[in-house]
Amino acid sequence: MSPRRSRPHGDEPKNARAVTGGTWLERTESYGDEDWRVRAVAGDSGKSYRCPGCDQEIPPGVGHVVAWPALSMGAAGGVDDRRHWHRACWSNRERRAPNVLRGRGAPRY
Repeated sequence: MSPRRSRPHGDEPKNARAVTGGTWLERTESYGDEDWRVRAVAGDSGKSYRCPGCDQEIPPGVGHVVAWPALSMGAAGGVDDRRHWHRACWSNRERRAPNVLRGRGAPRY
């Protein structure tokens, strides 16, 4: 017996992209005086990424957000323009101070 669907077939939005574990929408958001295309991903690619918001690793299997400038070439943007963010880091991007890279021996003040 197959699992029961929670909604009838054909009820998904036209611009939705099916991803394992659910349906994610692509949207446009503003950040840093330009528009960005934003897509939530399930994180099942088996790769790890570095979040530009907190400079921490996003391990494989963790859902996150992919963002790229809306004016990039092509519908999906250039591969070099895409950035993988933790969902919380993307949501709080306007409230964050710029990342300051310190050496291991530098004081944290």
